[in-house]
Amino acid sequence: MNRLDRALAIAVRDCLAVQPKETVLVVTDDDRLKLGQALYGVARRFAKESLLLVMAPRQNHGQEPPASVARAMLAAEVIFLITKMSLSHTRARRQATARGARIASLPGITEDIIKRTMDVDYGEMKRLADRICPLLSGAPMIRITTPLGTDLTFSTKGRTAHPDTGIVKEKGGFTNLPAGEVYVAPLEGTANGRLVIDGTICRMWPLSQPIELAISRGYAVGVGPGAEAERLWRELSRHGRSAFNVAEFGIGINPKARISGIVLEDEKALGTIHIAFGDNSSMGGQVKVPSHQDGIVTRATVWVGGRKIMEDGRLLIKP
Repeated sequence: MNRLDRALAIAVRDCLAVQPKETVLVVTDDDRLKLGQALYGVARRFAKESLLLVMAPRQNHGQEPPASVARAMLAAEVIFLITKMSLSHTRARRQATARGARIASLPGITEDIIKRTMDVDYGEMKRLADRICPLLSGAPMIRITTPLGTDLTFSTKGRTAHPDTGIVKEKGGFTNLPAGEVYVAPLEGTANGRLVIDGTICRMWPLSQPIELAISRGYAVGVGPGAEAERLWRELSRHGRSAFNVAEFGIGINPKARISGIVLEDEKALGTIHIAFGDNSSMGGQVKVPSHQDGIVTRATVWVGGRKIMEDGRLLIKP
């Protein structure tokens, strides 16, 4: 078994705990076909049946798959979504989860990321997530600052933070792979301030200059400077006002992840935080839109209430 297959075996055997009586569905696209085929081949060793569905790449994160793919997802016990664009925030994924499928989403993943990030201490990530989640859930006020000028506040009142630790053994479980974050949907209308993105967003990396966003009453209302900021604004504008919603706040906890230009990995990197715009209906929010764009921020200091839980990119919470 080569290094790629060994890493994929961790995903199949350990993360989603595939059993010999189960059927595994691998959904991929033309852009990730080689990796989809490799995952299909590994899944065959552990499952009763392994199926591979190939579709055209989606145009953006959150766009629905074809109806035939969505129907197939409703009949599967275990699903791997190894695609260029994320299907995590789609109706098809939510419906399959509601039917009890265990699902791992791997949008934009590369062979290098699989090899580097899959073999990690999942138990330690779970312990860390279990410490952070209660702090982010139902917080009356969270504040984020950075040396580049971020100063953003919002509430998570009535919202529950979720761990993404890579281990999904129960029906209806969902994770990203690589795993390693804690995330929550800010209460709509409560986010105000300034966000400066210096990592990755909208498939742009490295940025020629940080992207600055003005945020008021839960929405991005201005952006600048430069061509990349304009590109981000055009992308969000394609989907209407809901795409500007401050949808998610997340903290990366995977020590083997790094900023690579692939947001799937970037948002998991220990020491980063991310703010997403658009759909948050998959994480307890009220906004449904076929767009979800994560912006990665480094060197953040984070206060929850009056408690500082991160300083200059260093988590102050321990497993």
